[in-house]
Amino acid sequence: MRHQRSGKKLGRDSAHRKALYANLTASMITLGRDGSIHARRRALAYLRTQEIVHKLFSEVGPRFAGRPGGYTRIVKLGPRQGDAAPMAYLELVDFVPDTGRAEDEGSRSRRRREPEQVEAPAS
Repeated sequence: MRHQRSGKKLGRDSAHRKALYANLTASMITLGRDGSIHARRRALAYLRTQEIVHKLFSEVGPRFAGRPGGYTRIVKLGPRQGDAAPMAYLELVDFVPDTGRAEDEGSRSRRRREPEQVEAPAS
C-alpha cells in the first residue's frame, strides 16, 4: 500500500530532482531553438501533443534564440496552506504574466456603474 507516500521523487534526492527538471526543460527549449525536422520529431516523442510542439517551435524557441542557456527561474512561494509543504513556481526567464487587464477593466466598469438617476417630474 502507498500510505503516506506523497509526491513523485523519481528515485532522487531533492537537489538531483531539481537538476533533472532544469535539464529536461532546457533540452526542450534547445530543441525549439534548433528548428529542424529531427528536433521536432524528438520533441514530439517526448511531449506527445502536436499543439505544444508547435508552440515550442513557433513561440518559445525563437524567443530564446540568442540566449546561450539559463532559460528557467525557480520562484519560491512559501508554504502551502493545507500541509505547510514548501511550494515553488518554475517559470521561463523572460516570462511576462498575462494579467488580463482589458477583461478586468471592462468587468469593473460594469460593476461600478451607478444606476442612472431619473428626475421626478415637477408638479
